[in-house]
Amino acid sequence: MPAVTVDNPLTLPRVAATADAVARPVLGVTTAPSGFEGEGFPVRRAFAGIHYRHLDPFIMMDQMGEVEYAPGEPKGTPWHPHRGFETVTYIIDGIFDHQDSQGGGGTITNGDTQWMTAGSGLLHIEAPPESLVMSGGLFHGLQLWVNLPAKDKMMAPRYQDIRGGNVQLLSTPDGGALLRVIAGELDGHQGPGITHTPITMIHATLAPGAEITLPWREDFNGLAYVLAGRGSVGAERRPIHLGQTAVFGAGGSLTVRADEKQDSHTPDMEVVLLGGQPIREPMAHYGPFVMNTREELQQAFDDFQKGRLGTIPAVHGMSEGGL
Repeated sequence: MPAVTVDNPLTLPRVAATADAVARPVLGVTTAPSGFEGEGFPVRRAFAGIHYRHLDPFIMMDQMGEVEYAPGEPKGTPWHPHRGFETVTYIIDGIFDHQDSQGGGGTITNGDTQWMTAGSGLLHIEAPPESLVMSGGLFHGLQLWVNLPAKDKMMAPRYQDIRGGNVQLLSTPDGGALLRVIAGELDGHQGPGITHTPITMIHATLAPGAEITLPWREDFNGLAYVLAGRGSVGAERRPIHLGQTAVFGAGGSLTVRADEKQDSHTPDMEVVLLGGQPIREPMAHYGPFVMNTREELQQAFDDFQKGRLGTIPAVHGMSEGGL
């Protein structure tokens, strides 16, 4: 880890917050509980226990793996519906196939992102390809759910396949960190992902002892989730490690620092940084549907049960069970 990197970060554009930017304080650090998703792949629930007012427009995020599968072990999800939001699947190591009831989908692998706008609804399946099931291997990624504003909840479904080679690569003044801007912008540098409301999504790799202090839009919230390693967050250097999320308060910059000594299995600290302009609309969330009212949720369930979100293709590259 990670799949998309460079030999010398000092060759990249460099970003840093200005000296007069107000540092965002750390409001809290939470530890993600572990569980299993789909047909049994391990996940960490990154946002568990965090109030939605700190997350909006983000709904949930799962770290999938990191796991080294033996032959025959890789697992995915069965067919399932979505309506009213977006799923962002980022594969750091490994490979995943996607398919939907409208004929869309594809394969994402090391450093790729699939940004699926479910909108009015569809059926969806995610599974490792047969070759990975047979061979086993490393699998590590995350899936983020992003809310849609009421005006876009019933839009036609859409995919963005963001290849790892297309992300915006940046560094810090001393070259101690590599920043991958997947969506939104950082200090005027635009990532490839197109969003419905203003959002920034970054995967940062910090060398041991490196520190990043990044400019952050004051109308955004601020979140940092540690994928690997350990360090600290905020000017107050609040300790944080693998599987923990930091929630930042108001301000114009946020700071993350990697410890001088990292865990034995990871050379660097790996962090996902998220920010977005809150939608501030009522949210009704149950299972795979995210709407504004309970009535809209009930309508989504009714439409799913009556087949209005699509039907499972008889044969289309993957079996109904996904394996």
